[in-house]
Amino acid sequence: MDFTPTEAQAEARDLAARIFADLATHERLRTVGTGSDPELWKALTAAGLVAAVEELGLLGLVLLLEEQGRTTAQVPYAASCVYGQLAIAAHGTVEQRERLLPGIADGSVVVTGAFPAQPAVRPGAHGALSGTVPVVPWLRDATHVLVADAGRRLWLVPIGEGTGIEEVELTAPWSAGRLTLDAAPAEPLGAADGPVSGLGTADGPHPGPARRPDSGSDSGPGSDSGPESGSNPDSDLGPAPGPGAYAYADVLATARTAFAGLQAGVCAGSLARAVAHVNTREQFGRPLATRQGVQLRAADAHLDTEAIRVTAYEAAWRRDAGLPYATHALTAAWWASEAGQRVVHTGQHLHGGAGADVDHPVHRHFLWGRQLDAYLGSGGEVLQELGELIASGS
Repeated sequence: MDFTPTEAQAEARDLAARIFADLATHERLRTVGTGSDPELWKALTAAGLVAAVEELGLLGLVLLLEEQGRTTAQVPYAASCVYGQLAIAAHGTVEQRERLLPGIADGSVVVTGAFPAQPAVRPGAHGALSGTVPVVPWLRDATHVLVADAGRRLWLVPIGEGTGIEEVELTAPWSAGRLTLDAAPAEPLGAADGPVSGLGTADGPHPGPARRPDSGSDSGPGSDSGPESGSNPDSDLGPAPGPGAYAYADVLATARTAFAGLQAGVCAGSLARAVAHVNTREQFGRPLATRQGVQLRAADAHLDTEAIRVTAYEAAWRRDAGLPYATHALTAAWWASEAGQRVVHTGQHLHGGAGADVDHPVHRHFLWGRQLDAYLGSGGEVLQELGELIASGS
C-alpha cells in the first residue's frame, strides 16, 4: 500500500484547501445556515475540482473531502461526486456519461443518493418508481437522485414530476430532505438488460470497480478473485449477483469511504480548534494545554482521527487499484462513526463552556460529526454488517 498522493492529487488538495479557507469562513457559514453556498460551489466547479475527481480517483476525492470537513463548508461536494461523477463514470452507459457528466462537472447538475439501509423503493411499469426514503443528503440542491430500489438496482430520477421533497428537521447544519416517489419517471443506471456495474458477472472476469462498462473484461490489477478461483468474483462487494447488484455494492462502498474521509476532516478541524484554544486559554496562571488530563484527551482524539483517515485511505486506494474493498469500506465507516463522535465530543469538551455555544465554530464540527455518524450508521450497526460479511467468507 502507498497512500502518498500523486502530484495531481496533491495540487488538487492544496487548491481545495485554499478555496475552502477563503470562502468557508465562520461568518459566511453563519449566513448560509443549513443551506448550501452557491458562490463556493461555483468556485469549486470553476476550478475543476468536480470534473477532476474521475481522474484523481477515490483516494483523491477523500483528500479533497478532508479539506471540506476541516471547514465544514456547506456544499454538496461529497454527494454529487460520489453519487454523480464517480457512479455514472463507472456504471453509466456511454450516452448517460455524455449527457450528464459535463453538467455535473460545471455544477449545473447536482446528483445525490437515496441509499437507505433496506431499500423500500419499488419500480412499476415503464421504470416509474414509488416509495419513500427518509433522509437524503443535500436533496434541496439536487437536480437528480440516484435511487436504489428494493432489488438493489440503481435508477436516476430527475427532480420533478412524481417526486416530493420534504425538509428534514436536523440538529446539524447539513442539508437533508425526505424523498417521496409517486410513480416518478426514472431511467436505469447503465444497460437495461443485465448487470450494469461494469464489474463483470458471477460467470465472468472481474475487471475492477473503477472500470467503465465498455472498458473490457480483463482481470483487474491485483485481483485474485477471477473465475478460475471458483469463487464469486464480486463476493467482497456485497449482495448476490443480479441486475445492478454489483453497481449498488460499489456505489455504497464508495459512499462509505468518501463520507468517512469527510469525517476525518471534520475531526481534524475540531481537534485543531481545540488545540489552539487550550494553548491560549489559561487557568491558575498556566495554559490548559499543560494539564496532563487535557493532553491525554487531545492525544486520544488525534489517534482516533488518524485511524479514521488511514482506514478511509486504504479503502479508497484499494478501489482505485481494482482490489476488493467492501470490508475495508465498512471498517472506515465504523471508525468514522464510532471514533468520529468521540473526537467531536472531545473538541467541544476541551473548549469548556464556550463549546456549548451554538454560535461557536467548534459547535459546527460537533454537529457535523454527529450527523455523519448517523448517516454512516451507528457503530454497532456497521460492525454487525462487517462481521456478517466476514463470517460469510465474502
